[in-house]
Amino acid sequence: MKQFFSFRDIFSPKLFSTLRSYNKEKFLQDALAGWIVAVIAIPLAIAFGISSGVGPTEGLVTAIIAGFIISAFGGSKVQIGGPTGAFIVIIYGIIQQQGLTGLLIATIMAGILLILMGLFKLGNIIKFVPYPVIIGFTAGIAVTIFTTQMNDLFGMGIEDAPADFIHKWICYFEHWRDINWWAFAIGIISLLIIIFSTKINKKIPGSLVAIVITTLIVWLLRKYGGVTSITTIGDLYTLPNGIPTPRLPELNLANGATLLNLVRDLFPSAFTIAMLGAIESLLSAMVADGVIGDKHNSNTELIAQGVANVVTPFFGGIPATGAIARTMANINNGGRTPVAGIIHAAMLLLVLLFLGPLVGMIPMACLAGVLIVVSYNMSGWRSFLWLAKAPKSDFIVMFVTFILTVIFDLTIAIEVGMLLAVILFLKRTNEATVIRSFSDEIDPTLQNDIRLHGNDLEKLHIPPHTEVYEIDGPYFFGIANKFDEISQRIGDEGQKVRILRMRKVSFMDSTGIHNLEQLYLRSQRCGMTLVLSGVNEHVFKTLEKAGLVQKIGKENIRGHINGALARAEELIQK
Repeated sequence: MKQFFSFRDIFSPKLFSTLRSYNKEKFLQDALAGWIVAVIAIPLAIAFGISSGVGPTEGLVTAIIAGFIISAFGGSKVQIGGPTGAFIVIIYGIIQQQGLTGLLIATIMAGILLILMGLFKLGNIIKFVPYPVIIGFTAGIAVTIFTTQMNDLFGMGIEDAPADFIHKWICYFEHWRDINWWAFAIGIISLLIIIFSTKINKKIPGSLVAIVITTLIVWLLRKYGGVTSITTIGDLYTLPNGIPTPRLPELNLANGATLLNLVRDLFPSAFTIAMLGAIESLLSAMVADGVIGDKHNSNTELIAQGVANVVTPFFGGIPATGAIARTMANINNGGRTPVAGIIHAAMLLLVLLFLGPLVGMIPMACLAGVLIVVSYNMSGWRSFLWLAKAPKSDFIVMFVTFILTVIFDLTIAIEVGMLLAVILFLKRTNEATVIRSFSDEIDPTLQNDIRLHGNDLEKLHIPPHTEVYEIDGPYFFGIANKFDEISQRIGDEGQKVRILRMRKVSFMDSTGIHNLEQLYLRSQRCGMTLVLSGVNEHVFKTLEKAGLVQKIGKENIRGHINGALARAEELIQK
């Protein structure tokens, strides 16, 4: 007896299988790759933490703990986990509404959802998210990230800036006189360094070069130039010398609120975090598979992502997922096993332990420059322009998702984008499904289910008092109205047999079954016999379960049109 549920099939971390043939050469490759990825991750983790509304410590802690768990227990050999730009919008919104405690609880809930998705083998979920939806919300997130960096880039010093897009820009224009030109200069220098440094040396991350140079410039300006108006990380945050002690989120349930109410309020945000984490991590793993020639275990990956998001909040961390850019950097620098990701997490831990004071000297304007480049790379503007030339329905889905992400909320954007994609898909399917009728003869040269005898290509004549209809496409609720219009004609005088050709019907849903049953009942009332032709095995089983095979009669269900026409002759002669 085949085992229905095997936990080993669902959860099989790549680390365990790769260690069986691990050697010194692989370790040296992984160590180098892990070190380089850590260098890349330092500014990104800090920047994502600050932009999300928490702080640099939270960003680094997330990269360390989540990065370790995702590498150690994930389903990809080369996946690098940590905070990403995609979460900035949703994290900032949760903090604005529910505070830090709300964020921690929502992250834990999202982690549980990811674990359940993995356990229930929903690892192929990425295949069901339309490409226009992914491009739409990704581009929308990129625009939102760019918008959030204007305050630090121009050094305006705005506290409690509005969360929504339009009011945020209004606030910026109202404070244009507060621009700190020193900070703006640092931001522009950072952008130029990041853009042009890779043309000189691709091995050293441009963001790291920008941080080192601008930090040195700010230090010199403060020490010798008397310029103290350029805000640094240390001016706003205090970095601890190590990983924070794990603790439970503090629940401040006031005004009669309950934990159940809090969970209910946070569920939409938690669901968005889970979906975003699943999509980004599985996309990253799929891209990595194409480069290294491997195949990841999507369900294992989801479980690892879930565990990381359950554990990290207890240390004050934020949502994490697989990071495409860091994963590709890992591959390009020789990383081929999860050990590289573990070393990356260990290197970040050393930074947090020993380099906290240096991190505090990084100017905020420099981080703004880093994130502006991230938003540009994330925008996918080339795909955006390409979809503008695609079918109009795809562009509409993408554009609506993009606008909703920017103007309103990521949760709403994904929900509406998916719904719109489904509606437009059903519309296209409905338009593509054709219902044909034959009243006199059928041309065998245009059919593929007619049995020919020798070279006999004569047209098949339809017996008198017989009509033949053919459904070309799936028989589901999307074509219900179209078929109802035709089925209403049953009752034409003189008709005794109606043949329904179903050779091109790949599946039937409950609406299709209901319509077919109504067709059968109408035929009975009018003294007509319904004969089915070309029913495939899958559709036949569906009809059998619904009890329609017994009603229609097996003798009236034929494998090909020849048999159906022969059955019609028998019925007419009775």
